[in-house]
Amino acid sequence: MAIRHFFERDFSAYQIRDDDRRPDGVVTGYFEPEISGSRHYGAPNIYPVYAQPQDMLFADARKLPKGEGIVAARVAGRSVVVQAGLSTRDMGRAGLYALDLSRITRDTLDRKVRLRVEGKRLLPYYTRKEIETKGAPNAKVIAFVNNASALYEMQIQGSGRIRLDSGEVIRIAYAEQNGQPFRPTLAQAASGKPRSPVKVRGSSLELELDDDDEDEALQPAAGSSADVSVVRTRGFTLALPKVNGAVAVPGRRPAQRVTGSGIEDPSYVFFKEASAPGGGPVGALGVPLSPGRSIAVDPRSTPLGYPVFVSTRSPGSGAPMRRLTIAQDTGGAIRGAVRADYFFGNGQQAATQARRMKERGQLWVLLPRDLAVAQAASTAVRTRGGAVGDDLPECLVADENSCVND
Repeated sequence: MAIRHFFERDFSAYQIRDDDRRPDGVVTGYFEPEISGSRHYGAPNIYPVYAQPQDMLFADARKLPKGEGIVAARVAGRSVVVQAGLSTRDMGRAGLYALDLSRITRDTLDRKVRLRVEGKRLLPYYTRKEIETKGAPNAKVIAFVNNASALYEMQIQGSGRIRLDSGEVIRIAYAEQNGQPFRPTLAQAASGKPRSPVKVRGSSLELELDDDDEDEALQPAAGSSADVSVVRTRGFTLALPKVNGAVAVPGRRPAQRVTGSGIEDPSYVFFKEASAPGGGPVGALGVPLSPGRSIAVDPRSTPLGYPVFVSTRSPGSGAPMRRLTIAQDTGGAIRGAVRADYFFGNGQQAATQARRMKERGQLWVLLPRDLAVAQAASTAVRTRGGAVGDDLPECLVADENSCVND
């Protein structure tokens, strides 16, 4: 009762609405998966779990010129800075590189563009296919696992555990991603439509709710190999290859011909080894997630670190599920204003619940009563785009650590 009184006394509730002012959105679930693996390369553990590459560079998408031309840029440490006023004739100068704006992906949650140097050019960082077939020579290998599809699901989940033959468990957490767009291969229902309906806004993929999602039989997407498994993860129903070719590992001889995993999604996640084995996986705020109380959100719409009241239904039973949670995490698959991903924990029960979770839901963010917020009208909060009034922030909360502008 004391906690409830604290929130009722010192906080105001603001309902998060979509661009078209709809209050309903999609609530999915995620969990901390576990894969068998080894510290050493050798069949069946032939799929590397990479740490963040040392040759990855970063540019702030909000500071890049608009348009699709070629601009001059310098590299300062790991940062790429565009040199205003210089033309392509200046590219021969020492320390200058050519950056083709038409090739970059700007629509990342954190507004960072991931790049690499090739000669005198700055190029987008390698795709999944390039990493799997050519290796990542500038990235440390944390461990090797025995299933490429399970590793892909762990990348979508954003964290996980690797259980070694000795019984030791390595906990890994999200470190970075390659900056390529998230494009999963979706399974299809018997009717031929995608099992996980999505809509595209710019270059982002946004999950939609399908009322018939639980009723139709699954089958691979059109044009896919029949030898696939269907996996549901973070609200998406994926068609993943069952038979995988070996993945290239720098300095090692592959166990078989290098063909890659067969997963067509160009996005790729790099991990870091968690320092402590106890507690939950670490979310975007750098703190361990709590099962049943932590959610992942789109930080362009819902500020990180704040309480969010979620009203939805329990997976399977359909019973009302109304809980006060904390927005502590993000994810490449979590796109949209009224969008939340509920953390169920680890273990088989958590995996089952998370994979079944895809329900309609509504969100209310709780903000301190004296905090200035971007308010579009007395009955609605504007969560995207510019704010109303010169004295109001562009984000719902004027804090770079909590919100990323469109």
